[in-house]
Formats: sequence, structure tokens, C-alpha cells
Amino acid sequence: MSAELYHNRVLELAANIPHVGALEDADASVEKVSRVCGSVVRVDIALSEDGETVDAVAVDPRACALGQAATAILSEHIVGAPVSDVFAARDALRAMLKDGAEPPRGRFAELRHLQGVADYPPRHTSTMLAFEAACEAIETARTNRAAAA
Repeated sequence: MSAELYHNRVLELAANIPHVGALEDADASVEKVSRVCGSVVRVDIALSEDGETVDAVAVDPRACALGQAATAILSEHIVGAPVSDVFAARDALRAMLKDGAEPPRGRFAELRHLQGVADYPPRHTSTMLAFEAACEAIETARTNRAAAA
């Protein structure tokens, strides 16, 4: 299991996570926890004025190497991304892990390095944490803005 899941690129990603910390001006912050392994990832999001683009992100991953690698990919490529791309990446990652679908393409294509996780269902949740948290943060930010308007 270790060789397939924890290959060099996964370990490199896990060791080099950009935008770690907290975002002072976040529109929303969401923390997700894996009940299976105890991994935790918090994502702070700031959206553009129209709510269609991610302007800034901060992450706080306290997760296994797989969760950290996925967080690194999210964190590296989310700033400037249309929110639709973030949701599409989350859905494609889930399909890759659960249904054997092709890896995500586009700005989040590096998620292909986590394709081996598909064979280990107990690892799916920790691998999904960052994308689940980011999507929930986007939804929360949009809901908060709509309520304030």
C-alpha cells in the first residue's frame, strides 16, 4: 500500500503546501474532519465581489500525507479560479476515487497523483477534505452575502 499511495510526488506536495495559515478577511471558513483517521483541514475563502471567483485562500491542514497533498493542490491552484472549477474538481476527484473515473483536468490536474487512493476506500475521506471544505466555504460565503443584501 505505501509505495502506491505515498510515492515521491505525493510526499513532495504534502511537504510544500502554499497559503498555510488563516485569512483575516475571509468570507467564510470551514473545517472538515475525517472520522476514520482524525485528519482535519480548515479552508478560509475570500471571493470576488460577484462571488464567481476565488480571490484568496488560506489552509490549515492537520492531516495525513494524502490529505496534505490534496490540500497543496487545492491551495496552489484555487486563487483566481472560477468557483465552478472548484466544484467541478471536487466532483471529479470524488468520481476518480469512488467510481474509477478519469482524474480531474485543467487547473487541478495534479490530483491525478492521488489516483492510487481509489483502491483504498478508508483513505477517500481524508483525500477529499480540502475540496469538501473549500466548496462548503464558497457556498457559505455566497449564502451570507445573499442574506446581507
